[in-house]
Amino acid sequence: MTPQDGPAGAGRGDTVASVVRQWHRTRPDLDTGPIEIVGRITRCAALLQQTEDAPLRRAGLSRAEYDVLCALRRMDRELTPGDLARETFSSGAAVTKRLKRLTEAGLVARRVDTRDRRVAHVSLTEEGRAHVDAVLPAQLAFERGVLGGLAESDAQELGQRLAELLQLLEGSLGGPRPAAF
Repeated sequence: MTPQDGPAGAGRGDTVASVVRQWHRTRPDLDTGPIEIVGRITRCAALLQQTEDAPLRRAGLSRAEYDVLCALRRMDRELTPGDLARETFSSGAAVTKRLKRLTEAGLVARRVDTRDRRVAHVSLTEEGRAHVDAVLPAQLAFERGVLGGLAESDAQELGQRLAELLQLLEGSLGGPRPAAF
């Protein structure tokens, strides 16, 4: 990179490039490389969250509720609320609130442990299983469409690079964690 090129990605027209240019005007002594990566990941995550919620809302679900249902479906067995908290990167209180709503909607069932009545076991109802099985293909198609502007090889490379970053972060921020979806 030559000095006239400026920071990596600063010539791009995205929001983060504008932020980086502003920092270079006010604090040219700073290396904004982390903003160029973390800022873009954060912005992408926020935009994906906004758009991703639209198909889920049509299905009557929040993203957090969808994550709980998907954890139960892909694990294909009963889970405790603690298991679900770990699987969905959520607090126990948040999972309890989601389970209450999903139980009221008839999508999950709770069973008290016969040996320890303080422990609950959660499973999908038939309706819950059918709901996930109907929503998941539509959600995947939507996500495929969102990424449709990327060439397949670029999408694969991006997926690999993000996997490397995730492994690095999981290792430095408390060890591996299960996937949320």
